[in-house]
Amino acid sequence: MKTALMQTYPKAHFQRCLVHVMRNICAKVRVEDREAIITSLSKFINSLNKQEGITVLHSFYSKWQKAYKHVIQNVKDLEADLLVFITIRNRSEV
Repeated sequence: MKTALMQTYPKAHFQRCLVHVMRNICAKVRVEDREAIITSLSKFINSLNKQEGITVLHSFYSKWQKAYKHVIQNVKDLEADLLVFITIRNRSEV
C-alpha cells in the first residue's frame, strides 16, 4: 500500500495508524507487560516534537529489546512512518 501511495502521490506523507500499531504490539507481548508497553508508547504519541519522539522511541527500544526483540525490530522498521504523525501535528500547530 505504501509503495502504491508513493507512486501515485509522491509528495504525500505516509503515516501508520498508531492504534493498529499498538494493537499489533499488544497481540505479541505477554498480558502482564501490555499496560507498561502501552504507557511507554503513549509517551511517544504525546511527544512535543520529532526529536522528543525519537528519544522516547529509543528509550522504549532499550527497555523492551531484551524481552521482545522481534517486536522491537518491527517497530524500528516503522519508525519513519510513526514520526510523520508528530511532524505533521507540529506543523499544524505553528
